[in-house]
Amino acid sequence: MNTDNNGTNPTDGHHPVTPAAPDLKPGDEAEPGTPGAAEDLCETCGGSGKLANGKTCPECEGTGRVMRGIGGG
Repeated sequence: MNTDNNGTNPTDGHHPVTPAAPDLKPGDEAEPGTPGAAEDLCETCGGSGKLANGKTCPECEGTGRVMRGIGGG
């Protein structure tokens, strides 16, 4: 959605524009690009993207990978 210079909806000029939600999978612990997080193999499917019954893994949505927190603090 386009915005004008003050971050409001140019269609009506009043309502703020909400940023798009990140594309997170259920097994993700963080958004891609988050400091202290990295891509890892999905523990549920072992990185295959499929469950033992042949169905798509619901945690990684079939990619075999999820974002995990790797940093400590």
